[in-house]
This record gives sequence, structure tokens and C-alpha cells, in this order.
Amino acid sequence: QVQLVESGGGLVQTGGSLRLSCALSGRSFSTYTEGWFRQAPGKEREFVAAITQWGDGTIAYGDSVKGRFTISTDNAKNTVYLQMSGLKPEDTATYYCAAKVTPYLSRNPRSYDYWGQGTQVTVSS
Repeated sequence: QVQLVESGGGLVQTGGSLRLSCALSGRSFSTYTEGWFRQAPGKEREFVAAITQWGDGTIAYGDSVKGRFTISTDNAKNTVYLQMSGLKPEDTATYYCAAKVTPYLSRNPRSYDYWGQGTQVTVSS
């Protein structure tokens, strides 16, 4: 079975940076779309970023994180990264790595087939 394991969450001050990692196994990484989502208390799951590994790949970001977050992959390591900069208290959430079989970008969490356990990011004011 496909497994995704996030790491790198923690506590950071406003304006700080953090890099999340997602290690994938049990799949062919290059044929999947990878995404990051987040969910804060009392809020619905929110799209953060996604990347495809088809040709040169394409990338999309949620409006709330555009310009501050960067998604990338290391195919040799089967790892997806989310580099977060300029963090704000409103970025506080549980962050989830996700993957789907179809190599098309999607902002809909329901279109993703596999999910990690989540990693907590807390930004203090």
C-alpha cells in the first residue's frame, strides 16, 4: 500500500520559516500528483500546493500562500517538500501530504487517493 509520512512540523515565530517533508513509498512517484493541504480548528481542509511529475511538471498554489510557500520534489528520494516562509499565525494548522494516481493538478482534497498522517505547524504571534 502507498504510504506517506510527513515530518518537519513544529513551533515557529511569526515571520519565520519551516520546511515540511513527505516521504512516499509503495508507488511510482513520477506518475502521481502530489499535494499539500492544511486544516485549522473549525475550518475546512484548505488547498496549499500541488505539483505533477509529468514531463517537466506543473505547480499550483493556494491564494493564501502564494509567494510565501514553495513546493518541490526530489524524485530520487521519493520526497515532496513544502518550504514555508514569512509564516503568519493564520498558517497554524495540521499540514497533510497527499497523492493521487492521475497526473493532473487538483485543488480538491476529495480527488486525492492517499494521505499522510499530518504534521502540526504552529506559528506564534
